[in-house]
Amino acid sequence: MLVATIIGARPQFIKAAVVSRAIAVYSGQHPSALREVIIHTGQHFDANMSDVFFDELDIPRPDHHLGIGGGSHGQNTGRMIEALEAILIQQRPNWVLIYGDTDSTLAGALAAVKLHIPVAHVEAGLRSFNRRMPEEINRVLADHASDLLLTPTDTATRNLVGEGLSGDKVLQVGDVMYDAALYYGQRAQKTSRIIGQLELQEHRFILATIHRAENTDDRNHLGEILSGLSTSTLPVVLPIHPRTRKRLTDFGIALPENIKLIDPVGYLDMVRLECSAALIVTDSGGVQKEAFFHRVPCVTVRNETEWVETVASGWNRLTGANGQRIAKALVDFAAPTEVSHNFYGHGDAGGSIVRCLIERNRAGQSAS
Repeated sequence: MLVATIIGARPQFIKAAVVSRAIAVYSGQHPSALREVIIHTGQHFDANMSDVFFDELDIPRPDHHLGIGGGSHGQNTGRMIEALEAILIQQRPNWVLIYGDTDSTLAGALAAVKLHIPVAHVEAGLRSFNRRMPEEINRVLADHASDLLLTPTDTATRNLVGEGLSGDKVLQVGDVMYDAALYYGQRAQKTSRIIGQLELQEHRFILATIHRAENTDDRNHLGEILSGLSTSTLPVVLPIHPRTRKRLTDFGIALPENIKLIDPVGYLDMVRLECSAALIVTDSGGVQKEAFFHRVPCVTVRNETEWVETVASGWNRLTGANGQRIAKALVDFAAPTEVSHNFYGHGDAGGSIVRCLIERNRAGQSAS
């Protein structure tokens, strides 16, 4: 059986690493029974946001690198579909595996479904219910085009049922990011030197990430977020996304003195920063979850989140891009002392996904 994995953005590298490792384990036990071809669209083309992840996470190097990035959503998605279609016609995989909610996700789904190749969507069912987010459109369309919907949580599964997607098409496997947190968390503690390099003190700094277009491309939103962060009595470490750096210059926004800009970091360094932070401020869906996994309070500078469990459990607070609300959260946000429920599975999502693909492929062969 051949699985074509389509990735293109930083969070997808982490998720794919979990499943690729499970594929490698199965292949070692059953030689020639399962192969993977990895297609990197190039959506994240910066070496610090792409190449380093393959090295750190032990992901096999992509078999195909499309080098498509830097354009608009329409330009990127269209060019990706065209390039992916040619590779899928050549490879004819049994399954196309897509992740998350990026332009690469949607392009992979559309290219495969038009060729009648089964599509499995990892992280299916997530909804922010904000149709102004490009990611929301991508995930909804990808779900409705896919043949197998692999959900991470009860909430995601219920969302799909509400849209008429249920039965054998939906399988709740848990969250591959939880697998990654368990597997790579210990490695980061042993190997990362980022805390010493930045001269930080454990649990005496705030980690911030800002990258969503709704915040970076709106001068008022970006200014409000930085205004809220400027009130922190702790130093704020901000790994700067290329879009955010450009917007700071375009808008002429002066950086508060307590904010330390650093270049994007590799995954292990990021995990180390997350584990060591006193608090995390972010607009990233993945970082919200990782904060929860590492039991670090999180302030999300959005008005909604796909990861509603983190808010309901008291570990995450939504402030929107509102400086006063952010400043208040930095002062009075106290997270619970424990987690009462394991929302995201048991750390074996990668193995469950591989077993499911194999079983569904065998069932399809028997039916034919």
